[in-house]
Amino acid sequence: MEFSDVADDIESVVLTPEQIAEGVARIARGIEKDFPHSTPLLIGVLKGAVMVMADVARELHIPIEIDWMAVSSYGQSTQSSGVVRIVKDLDISLEGRDVIIVEDIVDSGLTLSWLLENFSSRQAATIKVAALLRKPDAMKVDVTVDYLGFDIANDFVVGFGLDYAESYRNLRGVGVLKPSVYST
Repeated sequence: MEFSDVADDIESVVLTPEQIAEGVARIARGIEKDFPHSTPLLIGVLKGAVMVMADVARELHIPIEIDWMAVSSYGQSTQSSGVVRIVKDLDISLEGRDVIIVEDIVDSGLTLSWLLENFSSRQAATIKVAALLRKPDAMKVDVTVDYLGFDIANDFVVGFGLDYAESYRNLRGVGVLKPSVYST
């Protein structure tokens, strides 16, 4: 879906598909540099990370494995509640593995902080984080993003996996959602 398909809902374009491809390539090159001789386990955080995970996985030139985890801290809100609930757990053991958490966006950092603690308790050998987007001004806890596509402003954005009430995930780019859409 293109921005023109939802022009009445989008205030401004943050990233074009071409810019996203550049960010994904930057993430993949960083992962390849850090894991030239191992098979890292990429863990996508559902549902938002589907697009990022697919593109990063296809961009990588090293062997990988993938798994998925679904957690919830948003519900129908535009802000994280900070209370994390596992909706779908991993299928693959993390013990002794090089793990890369793949996120669409890191905003408050609360969910990611929880995931890092959780994965550490599962005895992963290493845990790194890859995120297409980070909102530095929204961070509530200090978490490291090892492979980053872009820092963005603290606006409510949709597209490329990011949603509002399950809509807009299939936009090819990322745009700021007009407040009139989510404040009604």
